[in-house]
Amino acid sequence: MNEGAGIRAGDLPDDLTAAEAGMWQAFRNGSVYDLSSGDAQVDDPHGGHPWGPERTVRARIVCWLLLDGPPALAGRVSALKLVGVHISGSLDLAGGTVAPYLEMRGCRFEREILLPEARFSTVRLVDCDVPRLEAARVHTEGDLHLPRCRFHRGIRLTDAQIGTDLMLNQAIVHRDRSGRSIAADGLAVGQDLQAEMLETDGELSLRGATVGVSLSLRGARLANRYTRLALNAPQLTVERTLYLTPAGLGNPLMSGTTPAQGTRVQRFECRGGVRLDDGRFGDAVDFGQARFVLTDEQEVSLRRVQTPELRFLGDRPERGRVVLSGARFVNLMDRADSWPGPGRLHMGGFTYENLVPRGPFTLTERLDWVAAATAEYNPEPYELLAAVLRAGGEDEDAREVLLAKQRRRRESLPLAAKMWGYAQDWTVAYGYRPGRAAVWMAVLWAAGSFAFAQADHPPLKRGEHPEWDPALFALDLLLPVIELGQVGFWQLSGGWQWLAAAMILLGWVLATTVAAGATRLLHRN
Repeated sequence: MNEGAGIRAGDLPDDLTAAEAGMWQAFRNGSVYDLSSGDAQVDDPHGGHPWGPERTVRARIVCWLLLDGPPALAGRVSALKLVGVHISGSLDLAGGTVAPYLEMRGCRFEREILLPEARFSTVRLVDCDVPRLEAARVHTEGDLHLPRCRFHRGIRLTDAQIGTDLMLNQAIVHRDRSGRSIAADGLAVGQDLQAEMLETDGELSLRGATVGVSLSLRGARLANRYTRLALNAPQLTVERTLYLTPAGLGNPLMSGTTPAQGTRVQRFECRGGVRLDDGRFGDAVDFGQARFVLTDEQEVSLRRVQTPELRFLGDRPERGRVVLSGARFVNLMDRADSWPGPGRLHMGGFTYENLVPRGPFTLTERLDWVAAATAEYNPEPYELLAAVLRAGGEDEDAREVLLAKQRRRRESLPLAAKMWGYAQDWTVAYGYRPGRAAVWMAVLWAAGSFAFAQADHPPLKRGEHPEWDPALFALDLLLPVIELGQVGFWQLSGGWQWLAAAMILLGWVLATTVAAGATRLLHRN
């Protein structure tokens, strides 16, 4: 075939098949070229019914039309719009510039689609069956739509530049030879990346990707049985929100929105590790009703993530870890039953400014949450929680948190320091309950006054002593430093002498613990 002959005048090449000739004319007219039979079972591109030559066009004819096709008919715009067509051979547009609009619906591809470094206006493949899409560094001025397509050996979109939206809704993508379902490292999407109800078998890699508006994985089911990560997206930048939330079923108008209450939904589910380290999200990261199925070695990693709001509202992972080390949030929206247990939560260097619990989340549960994240004593999570509570006007809860910190610290101390810690706790609760000191002092004073009223108390020097007052004598023993004019004038013996010594010692203990608590209070303020 002479591929240059007659094209400029719009003549048909000589050796086109009937199906290709019809496609050629439809391209010039900009109309839809539909070769479907009308039988849904036969027309299913993913089914087993064979499509004969009457529905088959060669891939190189498709490339010819797109790269150097005939002029449009008068008053028309050339475009390639195929429905129910079987494309034989490899569709190779690598490095080419495609000006016409391209849309294929319900089509089958015999071999892979090759688009590396190609340039398009808009590309839409809807409900197509594709062995593999190779599109590294592809560039589109508009959309790249791949909804409901099936890719048997993966997709490569490394360093692709998508001008507006990238759509992968309800696509099914199997892994390639390297174990990745979608390799999209360095991907840049001008507006939304929608992958709602996407199903992957292999690693979804978005390392260093940038999304201009939102990234929606609502209702997606990600799985990787081969390596540790099902979603590998460190240094991901999303200008607005990352959604790992449910998607509504049965209503296409709900795509891209949060389902209304009462709507049947499909939840986001991830069978494998998630890595979002060093990500930047302009509005929020939303884990509403998310389900993570992890092994003991896998984790949901949010190391050093920065976003105004984390909505950690999914199911508690039964295995694996959740890592928030170094992450920074303004609002932390969570539930008590969303977090993993002790040893499976890590929060070193994690900061937040406000707590927005959904449902009951008692202070005891919040302290258990902090304890679960600190296998060894670390004051930082306790101090941060106390500061956030105090900023919210919950001063009493803040004191309870700081008291819990001291008790946790006590367990790491040597025996002598531990015993001193118990003394401070029992007496004035490390200074966070100073009213206890007054109670202890009153009890000891009353007991001492009653006891010394029964004591034999001969004066040390006759004529040089004040009048005996057992209550004032007990108080003089209890108050260190302060002299009330009773101690030093009376001679006690036996058990009374030991009682006086005990009163002095207890007075010093009370005074020291009160001073330590006051020092901590002043330091905290």
